[in-house]
Amino acid sequence: MLRNTHIVFIWLLGCLCPVITATDLPHQHPNPEAVVLQVQRRLNASLARRGLLGVHENDQVSCLTGNPIDDCWRCDPNWEADRQHLAECGIGFGQHAVGGKGGQVYVVTDHSDSGNPGSLRYAVTRPEPLWIIFSSDMLIKLKRELIVKSYKTIDGRGANVQITGGGCIGLKYVTNVIIHNIQLHHCVPSESDGDGISIMGSRHIWIDHCSLSYCKDGLIDVTLGSTAITLSNNYFSHHDKVMLLGRSDGDEMDDGMQVTVAFNRFGEALEQRMPRCRRGYFHVVNNDYTQWGIYAIGGSASPTINSQGNRYIAPPSTNAKEVDSSHLVHHFFFLLILVNHFHL
Repeated sequence: MLRNTHIVFIWLLGCLCPVITATDLPHQHPNPEAVVLQVQRRLNASLARRGLLGVHENDQVSCLTGNPIDDCWRCDPNWEADRQHLAECGIGFGQHAVGGKGGQVYVVTDHSDSGNPGSLRYAVTRPEPLWIIFSSDMLIKLKRELIVKSYKTIDGRGANVQITGGGCIGLKYVTNVIIHNIQLHHCVPSESDGDGISIMGSRHIWIDHCSLSYCKDGLIDVTLGSTAITLSNNYFSHHDKVMLLGRSDGDEMDDGMQVTVAFNRFGEALEQRMPRCRRGYFHVVNNDYTQWGIYAIGGSASPTINSQGNRYIAPPSTNAKEVDSSHLVHHFFFLLILVNHFHL
């Protein structure tokens, strides 16, 4: 997404308050700015390697993209023989999520939601670490929310895996979960609000290269003190309230929430919350915004939103072509750095 175009700096100061104002939580990074700098270094290193190899329009030499996550594993022609290397490719606050690394590889062969051996539900509810893959393309229709236990990777690479129905995925008071290359759509309430992915009270979570759309509530909601999370390379479309980071202004447990939102595409028919942030620290970097109806990024209750390198292509509506303080309320520090194009 990073292009050699204009750099614009916009500062919005609700008050001259400290950048780091979070309650000490056991899994909160003590220096979030250091994590931001590390993401920048990883990105610059990937771009430099790509440049040194002379990537041109018809270049057949390199598969490097400049995306540090993809460049970490995609160029290996034998990546399927070492799927668990993916756990070493994360960036940002969720970079230490190991998922099921070190555990057995579990192959899902049953597309039903029976909970029997061979099904996805059976795999995610096992107590031991598992790296879960799929034998073929699958459409999994959930009867109820799919509750995932700690130390699991759901790895959809090499297959077209769609999950729909009740739920859909719930990460509740768990740690070390990776979800990669899964399509989630048309999720409806069933012992849940109907989120695509609901993350509650959890830590060390990485959601990467997933597609989310047409859900009843949010596409991704992160609440109840969750922290150490990266949401990267995902595609969001056809939804109203896209991404909620912090449930309510009064939830003090979210003071320690730290989330990286990187390399995502916010696409067709979206309205708002890309993301909607409360109380914590949020690094929103190198995302592509091509559609919003009400607003793109918003926040309240004193979050720190560090927004860098994002591309915004404003829709035709005049109301969508402005920085509106009505979504930046309750006296918080908001830093917005726009790199690349801001199309009005």
